[in-house]
Formats: sequence, structure tokens, C-alpha cells
Amino acid sequence: MRVFDIHTHPTFEAKRTERHELEEVIGYARSLGVEGMVVLGDVLLYGRTPTVDEVRMINDKTIELVEWFPDYFTGFCFLNPLLGRSFVEDETERCVTEHGFRGIKLEICNNARDAVMEPVMDQARKLDVVVLQHTADQTIIQQREYHTDPADTAWLGRHNPDVRIIMAHLTSCGMRGVMEIADVPNITVDTSAFQPVAGLVEYAVEALGSDRVAYGSDLLIRDLPTQIGRVLRADISEADKQRILFDNAAALLKPTRQPKAEVEA
Repeated sequence: MRVFDIHTHPTFEAKRTERHELEEVIGYARSLGVEGMVVLGDVLLYGRTPTVDEVRMINDKTIELVEWFPDYFTGFCFLNPLLGRSFVEDETERCVTEHGFRGIKLEICNNARDAVMEPVMDQARKLDVVVLQHTADQTIIQQREYHTDPADTAWLGRHNPDVRIIMAHLTSCGMRGVMEIADVPNITVDTSAFQPVAGLVEYAVEALGSDRVAYGSDLLIRDLPTQIGRVLRADISEADKQRILFDNAAALLKPTRQPKAEVEA
């Protein structure tokens, strides 16, 4: 089956940063059928709340990876929303308009309900890109001040129904996470995080439909064969597997609006 990985960190904790090392990562992924990857950046390199310069350096590295391998990597712009509207606007314009990134990546700088998210969602709407929100069950982690619970991601989706959102980490969100977003059609869940849990992919497909589940590995943090295997070995149809492994990522990354010139023509 065709595979596109919508959740990767090909360099993480300042590891695998050189071009020849990334060639090894790509070669290994290709051997498993992975045709392309979204690069989310080395998002925890400078801790939970990186500065303006640190965010730019993280995105600079993603830009470099995309320039090295433009036919394989798709960039997402990492943001710290606490840095304010002006920076959010400038950095997303730089990443998306100048370098062709197709999404925004949010980690654990703040909770998804916080007011600082408004400029982020405004930019996602303006630039027609998807937002990937790191999410995990806070009844377990209990860091909700700056960590986002599935209920918070669901809230974000309800308040921004015209923005495509990926709730990261199916296994970290669990069945409750799936239930939280079931009635929020603009949210897709990615399959990344931890080891596979029996029946969880099947539950997500039953509750959301296979068009709202997208494959992600969390490479380099997670093991590719295991992450692909959680979908391939799920008790769902072959058509559902193909949608999850490839088709849904393609749909999320594709612009939903025609360029103005084409519309006028």
C-alpha cells in the first residue's frame, strides 16, 4: 500500500541533522513503502517555551530539510503562540508564503483553549493550511496548564470550524479522545504515539469514519514498522487502510481554495 507519514521529526534532540543522515532515514522509510513525510521540526530542542530566535532556528532546519529533499519532505511551521500575534504572523508568512510549508505545528507551549491561539488560527485560515495540535489525555499527564487534552482540541475545532485540524497521537488520546472529537468534523486524528493498542484504530474508524484518521509515526521517536503495522494489521477494510495510510494526508495537505487568479480566470 502507498504510505505517507503526516507526523515525523526526522531530526530530534539535535540528532540526524546532516544531509547524509537524512538520506539514511529516507532510504529506510522508502524500503517500508513510505513515499513522503511531513517534517514537524525538532520542537523540544529548546524546551517548552522557545524564544523568537529559537523558533526561527527550528523552522530554519525544517526549511533546510525541505530544500534538500523537496520531493520527499513537506514542512510544517512550528510556533510558540505565547510570542504574540506579530511574530505568529511573520513566521507563518515566512514558512508558508516564502517556503511552501503546508501546515502549522503546535507543541506544549500553551493549552489549545488559550487566547493566544487566536492569531494562529487566523493565520491558518488566511493561508489555507492545516493545524497539527499536540494532544494527550490530561487525566494521566495532569499538565493541562500548558498541555492540551482531547477536550481542548475539540473545543479549538468547534470554535474554528473552517480550519482543518489534526489531533496528534491517537494512542495518547485513547477512546475518550476519539469520543471528544466525534462531533467535530474538521478534526482528524493521527495514529502516532506509543505502542499500538489492540482495537484502537478500529474504534477510531468506527466512531469517526476512515476519512478522519491519518497515519503518523512520530519518527524518530517511534519505530516505523510498528507504527505502520498498527494500521496494516487493524481489522478494517483494505480501502480504509489505504485512506488512513495515504489518501487522508494528501487531502489534508492540499489547498482547499483556488488561487485568486485561477478563480477570476
